[in-house]
Amino acid sequence: MPNEMRYGVSLLSEHDIYLFRQGSHFRLHDKLGAHPMNAAGTEGTLFSVWAPNAERVHVIGSFNDWQPGVHVLKVRADGSGIWEGFVPGASVGDAYKFRIESNVAGFRVDKADPYARWCEAPPRTASRVWRDSYQWRDADWMRTRHEHNALDAPISIYELHLGSWRRNPEEGNRPLTYRELAQWLPQHVRYLGFTHVEFMPVMEHPFYGSWGYQCTAYFAPTARYGTPEELKYLIDELHLHGIGVILDWVPSHFPDDEHGLVFFDGTHLYEHADRRQGFHPEWKSWIFNYGRHEVRAFLGSSALFWLGEFHADGLRIDAVASMLYLDYGRKQSEWIPNRYGGKENLEAITCLRALNEAVYRDYPDVHTFAEESTAWPMVSRPTSVGGLGFGFKWNMGWMHDTLHYMQTDPIYRKYHHNEITFGIWYAFTENFVLPLSHDEVVYGKGSLLARMPGDTAQKLASLRLLYGYMWTHPGKKLLFMGGELGQYNEWHHETSLDWHLLTIPGHHGVMDWLRDMNAYMRKCAPLNARDFSNEGFQWIDHGDAEQSMLVYLRLARGKSVAVVCNFTPVLRTNYRFGVPEAGYWREALNSDATLYGGAGHGNLGGVESAPVPAHGHYHSLVVAVPPLACVIFESPSLAGGAA
Repeated sequence: MPNEMRYGVSLLSEHDIYLFRQGSHFRLHDKLGAHPMNAAGTEGTLFSVWAPNAERVHVIGSFNDWQPGVHVLKVRADGSGIWEGFVPGASVGDAYKFRIESNVAGFRVDKADPYARWCEAPPRTASRVWRDSYQWRDADWMRTRHEHNALDAPISIYELHLGSWRRNPEEGNRPLTYRELAQWLPQHVRYLGFTHVEFMPVMEHPFYGSWGYQCTAYFAPTARYGTPEELKYLIDELHLHGIGVILDWVPSHFPDDEHGLVFFDGTHLYEHADRRQGFHPEWKSWIFNYGRHEVRAFLGSSALFWLGEFHADGLRIDAVASMLYLDYGRKQSEWIPNRYGGKENLEAITCLRALNEAVYRDYPDVHTFAEESTAWPMVSRPTSVGGLGFGFKWNMGWMHDTLHYMQTDPIYRKYHHNEITFGIWYAFTENFVLPLSHDEVVYGKGSLLARMPGDTAQKLASLRLLYGYMWTHPGKKLLFMGGELGQYNEWHHETSLDWHLLTIPGHHGVMDWLRDMNAYMRKCAPLNARDFSNEGFQWIDHGDAEQSMLVYLRLARGKSVAVVCNFTPVLRTNYRFGVPEAGYWREALNSDATLYGGAGHGNLGGVESAPVPAHGHYHSLVVAVPPLACVIFESPSLAGGAA
């Protein structure tokens, strides 16, 4: 006889159901899914799942030999479409699925739990019962992280893919576990001086080659590298080393794997039924129905879950443009206009605004980052003034223009000078992050080093110049793993980074330059305190296209640094530019220093200004600017100490 689930246990109140149906319940992970407990003196697990069009729902798993009919859930009488029931003996670690029998004739399917906290390691697809037992040690970090995440704080982000950052060649080149990563990653990131790491999606995903961007479990970290507690240990260790953790999160689409969300209860429950709204032709994946209240509650709950349960310090929202535009990646006949005849996805806009409001309400010391590639206005402005409410926006325009310019042979760069200067004209319209992410080193684009023109020495010099220009440009910084090594090869998810390159002085020099740029950026207020204000930037000379030179000031708290970039392989001697202060300008950093693998051209530690007007200033410097180099000079009021 089937168990009719008469234990009378539920975690859902009438108020929970009201908020769920309204789309504003963002703590559903505490109510739905699998929750181990004691009911009436019996140890077991309470299972709950939303399947409003199901005719019958069974829990099948290792505790009942995967037999349907043994543990049948009961649908709630309140019309919510939620099925629930207590299963005696089901305990932590047990694998399970929901057998859905739908009102749609003949539909029978075994689904993973949308709210599962852990899953079987792929290629297996079942969910696992799990209970949190981790004891956090990061109280000091959590108490002060508002300082690390402030808009006027130095922020540089090291993006990485956990499965290919470092591998164990002695065990079949396997990826490191969360615990093994915790031994190596915090030390490396701290040595480099990055303030944050960003993990490409850690949520469970069936296809490793999707890098996590086609996930099926929105509340469960991938079991490929260990348990949820072991991921928490990794995050904890990073926090103990003073490093923030940003997680990639994908509310824009999900895959068509049978055990996942698609056609969940015999109907298009999480996605639109019309493929012109519900299917993404470019990615061959399904798009969430943002107009359905329960779906918005699901996504909002997932976001807050990672911030709360895993102490994440931010969420980077993937593919925001695909959410905002109904015609994204589609031909004219492949999309449906909104109710006003436009191409804007009004329901997605509402969803994103509500999500950001909830995040900053509950976790005001974290941030959301939008990967948004269009000119959509006010992405990183509060919803109260009409914005989308994100904390930051990736500056994709700056990335495209800068990389195109750097790939151009230096002899032709004078014809493309506007590409390296144009970004500043809109640099303060959003809270921008300058991203050199994984997307720039895959699919035949080549590594950053490989895209630089010239011989090996020129390539390495150009890479140091690129980082110097990037780290002195307004905006926070993001670099994908391997960029610090000067990799020749594109990134590939099945192999480790080319760590052996650090035995070559020129490549180690790139890492040392990046380390010193991070250290200087962190202590130098002009390079971090006014990233989002035009008061923090001033051109000295942006018109020297003929020599492919840029000279600019970064300013804060009455002090400044002058940055000189030479984008040609020609040594510029006696190069004059105006400065706002008289006195000795110390050469703080020079990418051509022999320490970094350069030729050692420089200014013997600094230059005394002369009372010769230039570029609108009463004083000027005459300096040597090395080939393919970035040189930073501190103003007299700044030299000798941090701002």
